[in-house]
Amino acid sequence: MKSSNLGYPRIGQNREWKKALEAFWAGKLEEADFHAQLKQIRLQNLKKQQEQGIEIIPVGDFTYYDHILDTAVMFGLIPARFEYNGGKVSLATYYDIARGNTKATAGEMTKWFNTNYHYIVPELKGIKPVLTENRLLTAYREAKQELNIEGRPVLVGPYTLLKLSKGYEQQELGAWIEQLLPLYAQVLTELQAEGVTWIQIDEPIITTSLSNDDKKHITHIYNYLTNSVSSLNILLQTYFEAVDDYEFVTGLPVHGLGLDFVHDRGANLAAISKFGFPAGKVLSAGVIDGRGIWKADLHQKLKLLKELNQYAAQIIIAPSNSLLHVPVTTAGETKLDPVLRDALSFADEKLTEIVTLTKGINEGEAVIESQLIDVAKRRDTLAQSPSRDVKSVHALVANLTDEQSNRKSKAEVRRKLQEQKFKLPLLPTTTIGSFPQTPEVRAARQKWRKKIWSEERYNSFIENEIKFWIEEQEKLNLDVLVHGEFERTDMVEFFGEKLEGFAFTSNGWVQSYGSRCVKPPVIYGDVDLSQPMTVKETVFAQSLTKLPVKGMLTGPITILNWSFVRDDIPRKEVAYQIAFALQKEVEALENAGIGMIQVDEPALREGLPLKREQWAEYLNWSVRAFKLSTATVQDETQIHTHMCYSEFHDIIDDISALDADVISIETSRSHGELISSFESYHYDKGIGLGVYDIHSPRVPSVEEMTVMIDRALRVLDPALFWINPDCGLKTRKYDETVAALANMVKATEAARLKYNSVKAK
Repeated sequence: MKSSNLGYPRIGQNREWKKALEAFWAGKLEEADFHAQLKQIRLQNLKKQQEQGIEIIPVGDFTYYDHILDTAVMFGLIPARFEYNGGKVSLATYYDIARGNTKATAGEMTKWFNTNYHYIVPELKGIKPVLTENRLLTAYREAKQELNIEGRPVLVGPYTLLKLSKGYEQQELGAWIEQLLPLYAQVLTELQAEGVTWIQIDEPIITTSLSNDDKKHITHIYNYLTNSVSSLNILLQTYFEAVDDYEFVTGLPVHGLGLDFVHDRGANLAAISKFGFPAGKVLSAGVIDGRGIWKADLHQKLKLLKELNQYAAQIIIAPSNSLLHVPVTTAGETKLDPVLRDALSFADEKLTEIVTLTKGINEGEAVIESQLIDVAKRRDTLAQSPSRDVKSVHALVANLTDEQSNRKSKAEVRRKLQEQKFKLPLLPTTTIGSFPQTPEVRAARQKWRKKIWSEERYNSFIENEIKFWIEEQEKLNLDVLVHGEFERTDMVEFFGEKLEGFAFTSNGWVQSYGSRCVKPPVIYGDVDLSQPMTVKETVFAQSLTKLPVKGMLTGPITILNWSFVRDDIPRKEVAYQIAFALQKEVEALENAGIGMIQVDEPALREGLPLKREQWAEYLNWSVRAFKLSTATVQDETQIHTHMCYSEFHDIIDDISALDADVISIETSRSHGELISSFESYHYDKGIGLGVYDIHSPRVPSVEEMTVMIDRALRVLDPALFWINPDCGLKTRKYDETVAALANMVKATEAARLKYNSVKAK
């Protein structure tokens, strides 16, 4: 057997990639120097894999922003608004698509399957595809020339690319396949001419539920591509789930097949045991978890590989998916409890696990016996930790009843009481929660963490920031205010730091979108809350104004989905533990006089299983967890929630079932498409559809936001409609923020005049 990787984190061990991108965007780095810095990071990533002993190293997985954007740009899928005139796509155009410019809005952003990685959605309308550059050929040559690495190019498959794109009707899918296939074939032909022997084509879409039409298209695609080359072998790589129709997938005309044996719920193994594996094909066995951070049970993995070897003669040992989704290395995590640290495995450690397994299979277990004993000891020590045996928490979950997750009264009863209490105008305005985190804010936090600043000095600084932005919000004439979240780093990290059962790495960063990196908490033990987390800052903000200030919390499912979660108990049990802890915080805010509390769930949908038949179970416990966290408040207390950057039309019933009094949903980058979902669905609670995109520095005009408002109010009741940006403003600068919010308020005032006059008639 051979050792392999499917993709490596782009960001660098110390986020060098992020820093280079942001310096370039800020004009602090010339383009030539920028290219040089990214090349250095790219080569270092390859060299680390080479030095680890990985035999099959992917090339072409590195990106300047997003691998889906790379693929779209390579095939000329560039919307007309970016004025592309042919030839190699400039870096300026590339980043305009990703981030927008003064003339054109950025491409839509959404989640990559059920992960927390965001990709730029390709737009096909009005475009004739063309190969602009064979970037895989460039990547292959670089690895070979610079490091003598015979890399395996990685390419997003045509069916996944098209199924994740927008701007075409379903009946046009076949025609789009026919346009793209010659271009894909050209890429493969050029690689073959260069001497490449294997290419990895990623088709994770194959692990979703496939129709007969899907299967016909996929068969045609791989017949075409295989016939286009004679000596280039295609590894068709799937991940994130099991393949539904195993016999169909293994019958495709490719030379190798990559299967996920970690997140397949045992289905891939059951299928291979039942049907065998085609003779002459290579099986890339994804046995090391590419999304989790826990050391693998190497004994169990060896047993699995031996079982697979009964059915497949040629096996490559690999992670379950690209290691893009885990931090780079545990090296340097000296601040963690040694019991926890010793049980962790990040990208570099996972490569070591792959190499160890390969050695154990090829040379015998005796050669790796010491590693097997060591790993088993580390895993067992954490399993027996007191942090995983908090009996009071276990009792809460074990005795949970349906009644505990229901509000006292129905939504319509609560709405009348809340209208009397708050007396808000028609189309109330608010923001989602955060305001700009300036360099000064980040520097102050670092000084406090390093104990350069005292607790008193840091608190005084935070209070001054809150006071400044309360005054700014009042000047802007917003109706419902927020305190700005200046004391918070990340919307999950902040809460995890104050909850028991959580731990935090020093450098466990992963890419979320573009240069945005997050450091997910590690949920390693039972979750509980011993003291309030947000009351102090929220109450201080409320003391500065007569307008309502929302308490701001992150919901249980988002905390779950944006954390690295323990794998010894079901995820739903962890979600209920978090919900009970948040319930204490919600009650503390209400008891302190905060009448509006926002519990954000931007990650609700991204946790959906890829198999539609498994949705109901996930949504049932997810909705229950959210309701559990908010159910104990009085009817007059208004519960808000927020969701962003996902398709929602197919889970509107479940969104309504959250029973939040007001929900805000991103809709700006999707150009109002979500609004059409409400044309046939009567939503009876407060709702705000984000009227401008905060992920771009561009300040939208009053007219643009007016169009968004008008379109929404064609299908939504003005009495229930709220106006807000589509997400928090943490990443924006002061001038952009104030200008955009001022335009939003002007658009709202115009809408109030219009709809109040209509109401009067």
